[in-house]
Amino acid sequence: MQVELLSELSAERLDFLLSRSALDVSGVHRDVSAIVADVRSQGDAALLAQHAALRPGAGIEDLKVSAAEIEAALASVDQKVIKSLALAAENIRSFHAAQLEKPQWEMEIRPGVRAGRKHTPLNRVGCYVPGMRAVYPSTALMTVLPAVVAGVSQVIVCTPPGEGLAVNPQTLAACHISGVRDIYKLGGPWAIAAMAYGTALIPKVDKIVGPGNKYVTAAKMLVFGQVDIDSPAGPSEALIIADDTANPEWLALDFLAQMEHDPDSAAILLTPSRGLAQAVVSRIEAILPSLPRREIMRQSGRYAAVLVAEDLNQAIEFSNRYAPEHLQIDTANPWEALAAVKNAGSIFLGPYAPVAVGDYASGTNHVLPTGGGARMFSGLSVDDFIKKPTYQYLSREGLASLAPVVVNLAENEGLTTHALSVKQRLRE
Repeated sequence: MQVELLSELSAERLDFLLSRSALDVSGVHRDVSAIVADVRSQGDAALLAQHAALRPGAGIEDLKVSAAEIEAALASVDQKVIKSLALAAENIRSFHAAQLEKPQWEMEIRPGVRAGRKHTPLNRVGCYVPGMRAVYPSTALMTVLPAVVAGVSQVIVCTPPGEGLAVNPQTLAACHISGVRDIYKLGGPWAIAAMAYGTALIPKVDKIVGPGNKYVTAAKMLVFGQVDIDSPAGPSEALIIADDTANPEWLALDFLAQMEHDPDSAAILLTPSRGLAQAVVSRIEAILPSLPRREIMRQSGRYAAVLVAEDLNQAIEFSNRYAPEHLQIDTANPWEALAAVKNAGSIFLGPYAPVAVGDYASGTNHVLPTGGGARMFSGLSVDDFIKKPTYQYLSREGLASLAPVVVNLAENEGLTTHALSVKQRLRE
């Protein structure tokens, strides 16, 4: 890995970093479209055909996790892990409960005109919990708990099974701690399509949330409109802004921690200090060969960069263009930098706030927009699971006070019946 000057990047190199070619789902769109169409037309048969090979002779009912499997998982998982999941769940629940707004409010717009808004939780939500290259019980907590706090009536989980149609027991333990019982052994586009359209086994949901690889992300984007989705939460990415006060050893580990997620993960370090940049690169090269997921890191390295900016202002300007999923600010005054941040999924301030704390236990959510999505999306929150319809009540006097405006605007737009619906009430 080489240190590069941000101001001297070629247009092609800059465009590559900003566009995150690894997150482009166009290359898998055709295959994913075929899978989604297959599940929509064939239902459970398509699901069984894809997953039953993991356990020959399995029936469709075997794709749902049983109560006995959950009990066995709870008995097999190390109690230290159970306690850690429970503590993380407590923090996540507390942080998301604080996001709840008043269930209903209204105001008097003018005499006789009252308008308000009420909150209604979604009826049924589907959570996707990845589970192929790595196990993510933390994602079960992050997706299920905000929905439960919001008051969603039914939450279901789909997660990829392994050999024998077995689901990782840690994932099942996290689901149990979160309070979800409807868990299905389905992964990839098959799971997304099943939740979007419904089958005899899988209930149709109103919204699908949760991260995944580019195949899962492509499937979510394809079914959007049939159901709602949280955001294009694809392969993970992080941008680190640091100055001379940062510890190069810690930054190297933060950088590599991001790269170990997936071959399509992205990591960028941006600093005005050439010395810090070179020190971090040296530590990365020294640490990488000893890490168990080094092959994944080497693949994701094509989307990694260590850049030297002219100053912190240029670094933040680049970050706002990049709109990272995770933004880590390790500078002498991270609060000053925070004020200038416009686009980021989740922000980590200071030397003692690595991205890993947000991934697991600080209480904030780790399901975040990727691929520049932080320009228009936020991370998962209770707001994702609540509809907010507005309402209004008008007295006769209130309607009379607005009638001239409504009638004038309706007739100006050629909607004469709109105008008549107001005028007739006042005539009577």
